[in-house]
Formats: sequence, C-alpha cells, structure tokens
Amino acid sequence: MSMKRRQFLKAAGLGAAGSAIAAPAIAQSAPEIKWRLTSSFPRSLDTIYGAAEIISKYVAEATDNKFQIQVFAGGEIVPALQALDAVQNGTVEACHTCLYYYWGKDPTFAFGTAVPFGLNSRQQSAWMYNGGGTELLNEFLEPYKVNNFLAGNTGTQMGGWFRKEISKPADFDGLKMRIGGFGGAVLQKLGAVPQQIAGGDIYPSLEKGTIDAAEWIGPYDDEKLGFNKVAPFYYYPGWWEGGAMLNLVTNVEKYNQLPKSYQAILKAASAAATVETQAKYDHGNVGALKRLVGAGTKLRPFSPEVMEACWKAANEVYSELNAKNAKFKKVHDSYMAFRNDEYLWWQVAEFNYDNFMIRQRAKG
Repeated sequence: MSMKRRQFLKAAGLGAAGSAIAAPAIAQSAPEIKWRLTSSFPRSLDTIYGAAEIISKYVAEATDNKFQIQVFAGGEIVPALQALDAVQNGTVEACHTCLYYYWGKDPTFAFGTAVPFGLNSRQQSAWMYNGGGTELLNEFLEPYKVNNFLAGNTGTQMGGWFRKEISKPADFDGLKMRIGGFGGAVLQKLGAVPQQIAGGDIYPSLEKGTIDAAEWIGPYDDEKLGFNKVAPFYYYPGWWEGGAMLNLVTNVEKYNQLPKSYQAILKAASAAATVETQAKYDHGNVGALKRLVGAGTKLRPFSPEVMEACWKAANEVYSELNAKNAKFKKVHDSYMAFRNDEYLWWQVAEFNYDNFMIRQRAKG
C-alpha cells in the first residue's frame, strides 16, 4: 500500500470519527423545543392575530421544525387581556399582545404600544431599534420576568365609531367608550367613561348600548367586526395611537434557555412580523374604507377644537404621571425627546412629499 493511500485512509477514518463526534453536538445545538403562545386577539382578525402566525411560521421554517411555537387565540387557553400574566407565571412561554392593555399594573406599559400624541409607526420602529426604546422597556419589564420584541404595527389608527356626532369637546361628557388605557385616561378629563373590552367583545357591547362608542384599529379590522352596523359615525385620527406597536412577550427564563441561534431567529421573525403586519394594514385599509363609506358610514375628522382639547388633557395626564411615577418619567423623557427630533425631520421631506402627492391626487 502506498504511503499516500495509507495517509488518505487514515484521514478518512479520522473524518468519520470526527463526524460521529460532531453529530450529537449539532443535535444539542438544535434541540427540539415546543412553545405555546397565547394571543390577545381573535382568529377572525387575520392581520393582528396573523402576526403571531407569521412568527411561528418563520421560526419553524428556519429551524427545520425543531423550534415550534403553537399559537392560541385570545380566550382559548387564557383570557385575551391576561396574556401577559400567563407568560409571567409560566403557563405559556410567550404571548402576542399590546403592552398598553396592562396600563392598570403600571402606566409605563403604555410606551410598549402607543401613547397619546406619540410617534407614528416608522418613528416607533426607529425609537425601538435605534433610540433605546427596546432596552428601556426591557429594563422596565425585568421585575415582571418577561421581555419584549416589537412584533407588528397597525399604523395610525382611526378615532373610532360613535352613535352620535362629536363636534366639540363637551360631546365627550358622559360618553361610555371602549378605549384602552392611556387614551381612556385622557378622555376621562373631558368627561368620558372609558371601558377596556377585548376585541371580540366590542360588537355586542355597542349593539346592546352598554357603550356609546368604540375604537379598535382601522377600516380593515373594523369592517370585519361589523361596527358600521351599530354606529354610523367614523372619526379620525386616533390621536392616542399614532403608530400602535404589537408585542411579542416571552418568559425571560424560557427565552434564556433557548440556543443563541433560536433567539436570533425569534428576533428576526418578530421583525418580519412587524413589516408584514404594517404592509397588510396599509393594503387592506384602502378597500375596506371605500366599502364602508359606500355602505353609508359617515366619515368625519375630529375638529381642531376637539384635537386641541385632547392635546391639553393628554399633557395634563403626562404631568401627573411624571410627578408620581419615576419609571414612567424615565421612559417618557426618552420618548418625548425622540418625538421632538423626529418631527423636526418629518416636517422637511416626508410631510412635504406626502402633502404634495395628496394634493395632486385631489386634483385628479
């Protein structure tokens, strides 16, 4: 046997032995993991509920089905508005929700989704990814034993469905309205009676007259929920949600147990869900709004007087919360400084381009 042939066989043998040793190590680095994720949304809302399905799909595909996340709709295993608690106590590993639903625990949660007269959707992403938002929120969430990834955005929301016209601030007095967290605290200053009701339960409340008005998201979802059948006036804009973020919340202990590659895949899948969800809304809202108006919906802007009164009330609530809640103030100060800088930029290119294009469209 030639020297070369002996060296080749020896190397081949080592190679085989090497691969035998390596295989279990690879298996260990790509373990089979099954998570359960509870959503705060009903299956019927394919866009907002669908964001969790996007995450699940990409995570499974990127790991050859080794890491599987089973998605449950709100109410299937956990009530829609208790999703965070279920992640905290380990009932499920993750949830897809809006952090401002947990405003009652601490108003600081609101910055995880949207606050009145806050950032638009692109600015929200900029704050989260580049402005320290994710780090500030995860620092705040640490005592709750959870962490947060941006996992969707609705864009600027609508101002909601009303049984009667809202032409002046006094029209909010005594009005029972389904509105989440912070926006509700602001409208309370104008005499409204806010109610937090899960998405799937809004229609019957509006139909029965338990509430006089309701806001959800925008035309695409609102049409599916049928609000136009029980309230004729549709107002805009939803100044309490200039760009509402959706949140993937995971149990920190369970997240830390994931291989680094799975953590990276989960993060990337959440980013994909953010882009795709916003795109779905931007696409779907157009046709839905045309259909709603065609079916008799009365589309109305909030008057400048109403907007100014809400702005004043919102700033009063901010001042009160900053004075008594140091955690809130820490995130608020970062967020508002970022907002001021962003609109300095926005008024230059973005606003002027959009403004010109809208005028051109109006000219036909």
